[in-house]
Amino acid sequence: MKEAITLHELNNLIKLALRECFPDKFWVRAELSEVRTTGAGHCYVEFIEKEGKNGNIIAKMRGNIWANTFRLLKPYFEDETNQRFGSGLKVLVQVAIDFHEVYGPSLTVTDIDPTFTIGDMMRQRLEIIRRLQEEQIFDQNKRLSFPVLPQRLAIISSATAAGFDDFMNQIKNNSGSYKFYTSLFSALMQGEQAENSILKALSAIELQKNKYDAVVIIRGGGAVSDLNCFDNYLLAKRCATYPLPIITGIGHERDESILDMVAHTRTKTPTAAAEFLISCFENSETRLIEFQDGILSEVKTLLDRETKRLQVATVELSHRSRVILANEKHRIGLNSHLFKTALLSSLSKEKAKMKEYQYLIKSSTSQLLRNEQNKLTLFDQTIQLSSPEVMLKKGFTVTTKNGRIVRSVNELLHGDQIVTHFLDGVKASIISK
Repeated sequence: MKEAITLHELNNLIKLALRECFPDKFWVRAELSEVRTTGAGHCYVEFIEKEGKNGNIIAKMRGNIWANTFRLLKPYFEDETNQRFGSGLKVLVQVAIDFHEVYGPSLTVTDIDPTFTIGDMMRQRLEIIRRLQEEQIFDQNKRLSFPVLPQRLAIISSATAAGFDDFMNQIKNNSGSYKFYTSLFSALMQGEQAENSILKALSAIELQKNKYDAVVIIRGGGAVSDLNCFDNYLLAKRCATYPLPIITGIGHERDESILDMVAHTRTKTPTAAAEFLISCFENSETRLIEFQDGILSEVKTLLDRETKRLQVATVELSHRSRVILANEKHRIGLNSHLFKTALLSSLSKEKAKMKEYQYLIKSSTSQLLRNEQNKLTLFDQTIQLSSPEVMLKKGFTVTTKNGRIVRSVNELLHGDQIVTHFLDGVKASIISK
């Protein structure tokens, strides 16, 4: 019979060999996977290593962090990195290797180096930015033309988020009573599933992109670790190449995310995103009022100029007539007998000239008046099209305070009384917020 050892004996030999070959503690680089904690405070993880090119797992081993170590290690790591200790993080840990006869090898974590994780996150972030720039799509969404009045909005947010409520409250209760049409495409805005959820929302919007002027991605503030999805390559690439302008209002404490960088317009919070959209309408209204005032001023200037021209022409005609008559009277007085016949002939010619002058003046004046009348008619039509009544018919309103038009929200203070002018009447309001 051949000599053999039992499986238990084999595992014991492996255990002894590991103890002899490895020091008591050593450092290992790996990625966290399947992190879970127990009621007793212990943390069990799976350490993995992936191949760089295709992401396939090429190594795996169980790990544990006993409760007395985990109570100290977890808050220390999270304070230093601003990241939640969980799956997906690359870590540098100090471990001791052990081999159990039933469960096989495992690593017991005794310490962790947070600077390694911080450096890895920064490296990944810079690598994504470099990749987008090399693909020449980093600024692609920014180059899209932005609508003058972004009225039809596709919103990507969690329906129950406070940030979404803040955005909608600001949009619906804007001081200019501007009308917005919004559609919510609900998505997860944190966690491992956030990336796919937001990508699905973007695909749903693109199927009906002609219905919208812009896409608004909003999320309130939160822990830095909850916002890692906004530094994702696939999500950033999708937004950078998206056919509609993207506005971000992601309230977070750190520097702007990669999604913020590639978006057409980045704002700090959901409320700031709403204020940006409202400002587009306020700026357009201001330009419209300035254009209307400019037309009225130009018409007045033109009327004044043409009136002066007619006055000058009338005075000049009267003066020339008096000069001609005075000259002829003088000539008649000096040569009354000798030039009577010539005088009569001259008078006849002058009368003919006078008639010709009168005809020319009448014809020129009539043509000039017709031209000016046409200009006045055109200006009148332009003024009517730009008149407040027409703007009110289109759905705009005019807000006044103490009889003066309010052009900016900064002109209003708490407790001010304002009057909103509609097409069919006016309403008075008190500023309460």
